[in-house]
Amino acid sequence: MVSHKSRTGWILLLKFTLSDRGGRVTMSARVLVGVKRVIDYAVKIRVKPDRTGVVTDGVKHSMNPFCEIAVEEAIKLKEKKLVKEVVAVSCGPQQVQETIRTALAMGADRGIHVEVSGKDYETLGPLQVSKIFAALAKKEQADLIILGKQAIDDDCNQTGQMTAALLDWPQGTFASEMTLEADKLKVVREVDGGLETIKIKLPAVVTADLRLNTPRYATLPNIMKAKKKKIANVKPADLGVDVCSRLEVLKVDEPPQRQAGVKVETVDDLVGKLKEAGRV
Repeated sequence: MVSHKSRTGWILLLKFTLSDRGGRVTMSARVLVGVKRVIDYAVKIRVKPDRTGVVTDGVKHSMNPFCEIAVEEAIKLKEKKLVKEVVAVSCGPQQVQETIRTALAMGADRGIHVEVSGKDYETLGPLQVSKIFAALAKKEQADLIILGKQAIDDDCNQTGQMTAALLDWPQGTFASEMTLEADKLKVVREVDGGLETIKIKLPAVVTADLRLNTPRYATLPNIMKAKKKKIANVKPADLGVDVCSRLEVLKVDEPPQRQAGVKVETVDDLVGKLKEAGRV
């Protein structure tokens, strides 16, 4: 047993064992992975007639693509014997269990379904979800949380950062590469100027970017095995979390239709058209 004391005085206990293959070190760590149910990326989004949101009834849903990348990375860590357990977590109504089953079929060990339904689910935002993840991380004694950098439905890109802030954990966002080294995590981040490499101490929060990996397809045998894996059901109140939103959606509008282009023969014609449109 190795004990490490951080600058903040928080003590992290890591249990190390030697494997049979060349004395490789393995770590008994638990990883929480967020898996969000979203409208499938191939579906054309339609706004409700009353403009209160988008149509979700009878529409194909699937796991958020960035969440798939997060699940794949967690499973790869387990396959390398660097973590002992991968737990898939999703918040929402009964249907999100399908998303959790997908994660289990990919290789996660068990799932946690945080039941949120009705109006609370419609207004569920990054702050409420981050509070849930922070509470679960403490309850499950997680060493690492891996989330997709954003969801393709709201594009908020906030949950990972908020979760790290609530837990006071280091964070590695927009990860395109990550390497676990004992009680430290090396993360290569995608930033505006290129790539940034950081090293953070566990426990930590990581958000997965597009180039981190290519998610695997769930095989039929693993899909069948996933049906027998455990999914625990909890409510936000059980975790001491209030999911009431402080935000109100006033209206949702479709983006304006793109105008048809116009061909011009000469530069003078182009300048004339721009003047007519009030561009110059």
